[in-house]
Amino acid sequence: MPEEQIHFVTGRLAEAPLRRIVAAVAEQSGFAWTVDVLPITVAALMTPAWVARHMRLPAGTTRVVLPGYCEGDLEPLRAAIAVPVDRGPRDLRQLPEYFGHATQRDADFGRWDIQILAEINHAPRLSLEELVAQARRLAADGADFIDVGCEPGTTWSGVATAVRALRDQGLRVSIDSLNPLEIAPAVRAGAELVLSVNSTNRDAARDWGCEVVAIPDDPSTLEGLEQTVDHLARASVPLRIDPILEPIGCGFAASLGRYLRVRKQFPDAELLMGIGNLTELTDVDSAGINVLLLGFCQELRIGGVLTTQVINWARTSVRECDLARRLVHYAVHHGVPPKHLEPRLVTLRDPKVPAFGVEVLAALAEQIKDHNYRLFAEQETLHLLGSGQHLSARDPFVLFAQLLATSPRNLDPSHAFYLGFELAKASIALTLGKDYRQDEALDWGYLTVAEESHRLQRRQGQ
Repeated sequence: MPEEQIHFVTGRLAEAPLRRIVAAVAEQSGFAWTVDVLPITVAALMTPAWVARHMRLPAGTTRVVLPGYCEGDLEPLRAAIAVPVDRGPRDLRQLPEYFGHATQRDADFGRWDIQILAEINHAPRLSLEELVAQARRLAADGADFIDVGCEPGTTWSGVATAVRALRDQGLRVSIDSLNPLEIAPAVRAGAELVLSVNSTNRDAARDWGCEVVAIPDDPSTLEGLEQTVDHLARASVPLRIDPILEPIGCGFAASLGRYLRVRKQFPDAELLMGIGNLTELTDVDSAGINVLLLGFCQELRIGGVLTTQVINWARTSVRECDLARRLVHYAVHHGVPPKHLEPRLVTLRDPKVPAFGVEVLAALAEQIKDHNYRLFAEQETLHLLGSGQHLSARDPFVLFAQLLATSPRNLDPSHAFYLGFELAKASIALTLGKDYRQDEALDWGYLTVAEESHRLQRRQGQ
């Protein structure tokens, strides 16, 4: 006998698909189950107090699962029945994920050991307020260092003031310059790391008293790198090494090879990779590139990445790197592919697009007695279900024309606007391969902005 017996509460319309999905999940999870179909059409209209008056709890029940849209305080219901009560997902098709069948990660997930250096480009052009505001946003997104980017060919007289302002915010700061006249005051003001040092400024590095990043004089050949590293080591200057990542078309593959070569030559050295040369200089959304490069860094024990957020397609690189470093840390340390571990990095398409199927939708349409419309987007088709109606089309304009042809009596301007808005989301979902759920925002991963549905609030207030 299964140790757990779960009682699922639903409304009349969702009974058939709920039974089908729960049966599959229960077989996989090994729990017993019952379904309580309460005298209501739409589960979203339930409240915990109303459920308490109508629910029939079978003997042996160990847990009750309510629809996700059942809003309100659950404590009185829990106290009344003396059984744990939880809300399930808002979309019953997500029950497999709710019961843990879509993830391999465990409590160990979330650790990381790659630092993120977030560069503020052209820092001398910003006011102190703008600089601090940018730095605070980057730190909130996961940056460990704020890298103050100076401008070659000039000496920034206000660098110490800028660094001090950032340090006053409790931020760790690095200075991105080859100019000793900028580096020295920045370090005195609290900068902990200097990017970068080569043969042109390595003699001055012994006086800064902080960690530096050693780079080659010629990245394509690594010329000068070994000499700079030896020079710094003899002076007891703590250092990291950056062989320099090149953009695609400009020696990208060879530059990756140089990281491998440097790691072999300096097996215990701290390494750094500037990843902006790919994210900023490649016509593609940056998240995938960031994951790939941080995976390379994790396997090669490169302990830091320098990133920027200048071009629009890379404007969330710090957040992406923060998620990516946790993903690749888990994958590498557990020896598993980085799959089904961090859904927030999947933004354009969804990891999975569940579907009810045409037969279930047809059966659902036959049960609907009210005049509210239910929208679905499945198998490259938009579906509109209402009382006595099941309209479908690929084009939302065609679907809306079909609806108008039925001479609907409830299609006032507000309702028409609502349907247009929802059909636009549904059409986007079909185009990209995303899961559409009526009255909810599309899932854009870490970029998702929750949607407060006025229509749903109206229904719950009835």
